[in-house]
Amino acid sequence: MGSLEATRAELGLVVLYLNKAEARDKICRAIQYGSKFISNGQPGTAQNVDRSTTLARKVFRLLKWVNDLHALISPPAKGTPLTLVLLGKSKNALLSTFLFLDQFVWAGRSGIYQNKERTDQIARISLYCWMASSVCAGLVELGELKRLSKSMRRLARELRGADKYEDEQYRGKMRQSDERLLALVKAGMDVVVAVGLLQLAPTKVTPRVTGAFGFVTSLISCYQQLPSRAAPAKVKA
Repeated sequence: MGSLEATRAELGLVVLYLNKAEARDKICRAIQYGSKFISNGQPGTAQNVDRSTTLARKVFRLLKWVNDLHALISPPAKGTPLTLVLLGKSKNALLSTFLFLDQFVWAGRSGIYQNKERTDQIARISLYCWMASSVCAGLVELGELKRLSKSMRRLARELRGADKYEDEQYRGKMRQSDERLLALVKAGMDVVVAVGLLQLAPTKVTPRVTGAFGFVTSLISCYQQLPSRAAPAKVKA
């Protein structure tokens, strides 16, 4: 019975994970960029999978720009430096713009809007917005990591004579630091992906490089969407 309960709990976490629209989108993203890596820009089955998955993902993101618009007009956390607030709001504005324009790209690529030249222009503008938002996200993570580092050093001084790794507050800050470091790596790699999609350095950032970086950042995003194991999963029928 114990084994059955454990299996049910694990499956509950899987169902909870797959019920998230964001998690499904990131799984599709991994398929998209994995196919791009395999195809290396050459015609064939892998390129067809890349294109069809790219178009399908745009449906997942319809009206998703509202999320970042809400974050843009929401008050920042107390104590956040003005520089980080401005960078964070810039990231929200740029990402919201990218997702908003991406709806028009979907309309053009699906045949609803029949102006290919204008669709391609909007697609490039949206990708520039995404690239700029990734740069802002990376700078925010750098700034937050610096703040966390100072906070951890201060806490370590206060815990002199005691094992800091036994302190719950210190361990919590370490977990936050690891999460932000992972987010920083993802933001940096997403900038490379954007450069590849925009073909700003076609000889260095080839479709295969773009696919490889995009696949890794997709796996990071999938990991970030994992539900916490601390709380039991409740799954509705």
